Amino acid sequence: MSDQSNPFNAWMKASQDWAKGISPDFAAAMADSMKGVEDLLPTMPKDMMDQLMGKTMNPEGLDTKSRLLLTLQGLVIQGAIAEPQIKLTVRHAREAGATQIEITETIALAGMFGGGAGMPKALELAGEVFKKDETP
Repeated sequence: MSDQSNPFNAWMKASQDWAKGISPDFAAAMADSMKGVEDLLPTMPKDMMDQLMGKTMNPEGLDTKSRLLLTLQGLVIQGAIAEPQIKLTVRHAREAGATQIEITETIALAGMFGGGAGMPKALELAGEVFKKDETP
């Protein structure tokens, strides 16, 4: 199936065109200004994330890994246009103990519930983070 006939790619392009139609200057400026941002921010240690958003404050609530996977799902459903945020979330989810399979399943599940347009891009971005994890 070519990129042109792939319904996910067509849907993603339509979503991106819609966003650009609302504010083309802002969309272009944001895309340029955010390049490489995810590499500038360090990954928080798991203990720190647990203190800030884990069960420390709410023992009955969600753990850090679950919160990050839900955040990732939301970013994908929005159309995966927040590339640096997706990479940061994947990186932090890995630090919180999420496996590549859990992250991939989260992205795929988001695709089933409204994130079909962003799913291919989110999988690509997650793959970039996984590759960085593997390089010494």
